[in-house]
Amino acid sequence: MGPNVKRWQVAGAPTDAQLDEIASLLRSGGIVVLPTDTIYGLHGLPSESERIAAIKYRHEEKRFLMIAASIEQLRSIGVDVPSTLNEIWPAPMTAVLRRGASTIAARVPDLKWLRDLLERTGPLISTSANRSGDPPVASTDELRSDLLNAIDGVVDAGRREGKPSAIVDFTETEPRFIREGDPRFAQILRKTLSKKL
Repeated sequence: MGPNVKRWQVAGAPTDAQLDEIASLLRSGGIVVLPTDTIYGLHGLPSESERIAAIKYRHEEKRFLMIAASIEQLRSIGVDVPSTLNEIWPAPMTAVLRRGASTIAARVPDLKWLRDLLERTGPLISTSANRSGDPPVASTDELRSDLLNAIDGVVDAGRREGKPSAIVDFTETEPRFIREGDPRFAQILRKTLSKKL
């Protein structure tokens, strides 16, 4: 890990003081590895998308997922969130939604402390903490050294056993699955969505 990388070791959830520190680093333009309700991810303000793309060796034209504290927070930045999602979020599901003339992939994570952090920072870019093409990272021990040298902070909450989130497109008349994610959750999600159709 680089000499200037801030590390927070947490048991369960960060304290309020730690959340304030993490939020301060993110608001100042820092890139921080955070555990989510699925896997570990790289996080930063939307203005840091170019830097995050470079860290991942990823094409800049490929857009990133955005995580938010709430549906209200997403609506406040112009995202059209259907009322269906009131019954689903927070959950390990990414929704493709309309934002003006374009679309955005967004999620309200099922992790209370992470939503508390997002209340402090505003919506953040979130992408798996790996180089493009590498497998997802379930533990900070799996983070590549070159990636660690390129970021500003790591929140280590132990091993994550989650799978990448389900992805559902809500931009058409009927929701369309793009990725299943966890099979058990996907089954529940399909039943919830079918009741709305």
